[in-house]
Amino acid sequence: MKVLVTGTAGFIGFHLANRLLAEGFEVVGLDSINDYYDVNLKYSRLFEAGINKESIIYGDTVQSVKFEQYRFIKLKLEDKPELDKLFENEKFDYVINLAAQAGVRYSIENPYAYVDSNIIGFINILEACRYNEIKHLVYASSSSVYGLNEQIPFSTSSCTDHPMSLYAATKKSNELMAHTYSQLYSIPTTGLRFFTVYGPWGRPDMALFLFAEAAMKGEAISVYNYGEMMRDFTYIDDIVEGVFRVMKHIPQKNNKWEGNQPDSSSSSAPYKVYNIGNNSPVKLMDFITAIETELGLKIKKNMLPLQAGDVPQTYANVADLISDVSYKPETSVEYGIKQFMIWYKSYNKTIRND
Repeated sequence: MKVLVTGTAGFIGFHLANRLLAEGFEVVGLDSINDYYDVNLKYSRLFEAGINKESIIYGDTVQSVKFEQYRFIKLKLEDKPELDKLFENEKFDYVINLAAQAGVRYSIENPYAYVDSNIIGFINILEACRYNEIKHLVYASSSSVYGLNEQIPFSTSSCTDHPMSLYAATKKSNELMAHTYSQLYSIPTTGLRFFTVYGPWGRPDMALFLFAEAAMKGEAISVYNYGEMMRDFTYIDDIVEGVFRVMKHIPQKNNKWEGNQPDSSSSSAPYKVYNIGNNSPVKLMDFITAIETELGLKIKKNMLPLQAGDVPQTYANVADLISDVSYKPETSVEYGIKQFMIWYKSYNKTIRND
């Protein structure tokens, strides 16, 4: 089976590609390698997977020197002609779309980047799936789609009509677009609402990376909502396990679905949405304390109000994930932070030696 994984220079895509390769799948990784954050980290992830920076040419696939069944292509999802050519040549069985312009706060500053990647790019993926007999399209959504919804824990059948950022709106749009293609063309699609992913090789714009970096430099960290934020921190291995299981669980039409009592998480089309979260929210200050305990030092803090676009609390109801694929994320924050710090110290040592 051949799988296209978009976003493989990114955090989740990098880990997922490695998991699929370990399971014996043939993988083609795709990424635009944009400069939203340090591209050196992206190239380091690719290097870890056997893709050398010097060998990357836009639009050409590069063979991994580490994995026989892994190739990589630098490509923008907005580039429809090249994307169509890739689909036609490769004949993918599964597509896992993790490529997107990430970041809630950045979407306030650079809205068009989100429209280009998350809307135009995603419609190009859907069209390519439509014409190439894809068995299952799995795509990244986000816990941010819950927006102003205060029904805790967040359920996939709950309202997601009131996003608080353009990023969230684009992810909600992806779910609606996927449903349309499932309905019109019977393409099996599954959206995954990720909850605050963290772990080794994580993004430098995310809390754990920012906090660790500031702590190691003796600098102060920004603590929003005065530390009262609650987040369903989810370890990367748990996310990857969830994605892997869902990929193999191709959605079917829900014969019990009724238009007069519509369940937004499923459909009369082959469409499904899942939460993947730890189902155990942690107060931001407790998360910071766990980092301090792991580092053995106190971190300076600037206490600040809630930022525009941020939600005060996230908490995943994962009942569907448990019932359908027999999986529930359970990695503790203490273990996850420890694994991140082991990687972070090693990575920074490598950078200094370079």
